[in-house]
Amino acid sequence: MKKSLLKSLFGCYGKSDVSPQPRQRKHTANSAASPRRVSYSDISNSPSLLSPEDLSLSLIGSNLHVFTLQELKVVTNNFSTSQFIGEGGFGPVYKGYVDDKMKPGLKAQQVAVKLLDQDGAQGHKEWQAEVIFLGQLRHPNLVKLIGYCYENEHRMLVYEFMARGSLENHLFKRFYNSLTWSMRLKIAVGAAKGLAFLHEAEKPVIYRDFKASNILLDSDYKAKLSDFGLAKDGPEGDDTHVSTRVMGTHGYAAPEYVMTGHLTAKSDVYSFGVVLLELLTGRRSVDKSRPTREQNLVDWARPCLTDARKLDRIMDPGMDGQYSLKGAQKAAEVAYQCLSRKPKTRPDMRDIVEALEPLLQLADIPAGPFVYTATPERVKEDSERKEEYHGQMHKLRLPKSSAQSGSNGLLRNSPRHHHKRSLDN
Repeated sequence: MKKSLLKSLFGCYGKSDVSPQPRQRKHTANSAASPRRVSYSDISNSPSLLSPEDLSLSLIGSNLHVFTLQELKVVTNNFSTSQFIGEGGFGPVYKGYVDDKMKPGLKAQQVAVKLLDQDGAQGHKEWQAEVIFLGQLRHPNLVKLIGYCYENEHRMLVYEFMARGSLENHLFKRFYNSLTWSMRLKIAVGAAKGLAFLHEAEKPVIYRDFKASNILLDSDYKAKLSDFGLAKDGPEGDDTHVSTRVMGTHGYAAPEYVMTGHLTAKSDVYSFGVVLLELLTGRRSVDKSRPTREQNLVDWARPCLTDARKLDRIMDPGMDGQYSLKGAQKAAEVAYQCLSRKPKTRPDMRDIVEALEPLLQLADIPAGPFVYTATPERVKEDSERKEEYHGQMHKLRLPKSSAQSGSNGLLRNSPRHHHKRSLDN
């Protein structure tokens, strides 16, 4: 029987020959009773766009709210610049507030409203994918889609508001406090659970764009996957992969996907390994501002992941050494296996969850660095000691008489004095 990833990680540290075990797909307890998820592939292959009515009918039972443009203007204070919170490939995002009187069954809450930029990198197809996938998929580690607007040329999405923004901001942007080790591990576990859910769904989903900017954090640093515009239905039956146009983000996409366009769940596993590496090192997947050999994070860091001495050199200095040594080594081993050039040797996301989650319980994080607190009493005491010290040093100073020293100030019996005399002679 092949060794499991979990067993290898909690054995000896170092390289291991691990092949993931075949795993039966898990379903939620009520999956048998719930209607089968509408396939995005069937909808996207349609020669014509879905009308607002057809889209609404295809999502019956999803509990999504359909908003009007005027309602979302009220929610965002007419898309005020004071409500603007960011912008991505899809378009600008605004913070807003919905009350329970706007729609029957709608809970009063803060929301994020994302507008499709008609001239942006993504379009109606990606907007529709987001509605179809997030409208039907529910999991604690997926951002909740509350509703959408499909009115004339306007395309908008309404999500739960994620108070702490993206993981990318916390790792790489200035003016953000460095994430602690426990926060990083919690984020990695949460994101892994989100991917595992997608891969194990009755109709599997390949996320295809797993990266730090698509991992959002709530007020408790709980990680949730967002932006399903590039998601694809996974292979079913005897199919081993999905053939598709290569899309995603440079530095995160699996090499075999970039080369062949063959998409599998193991493509997501590779991308997870890249993000886990970013959490460990505090470096971007690609950073052109660094020396040439350090610009690609995977190429630079992967050789260090199975050597404890080398690993310490690449850990994020922002953590100031305050991380679990055992936890870092085991997390590095997970990243190493995720980043294998051979897709079949990469672990499944469920194995990764089972390997990382126990690390949250490790208690070998070193005590914080020593901090000297200068109280008024200590300042006075230190000042008195300093004066006493200088007084003693004054008494120990040797007189500068010619009987005790040479004309050059050297003691006559010192080695330097004899050396000087030999040079003079």
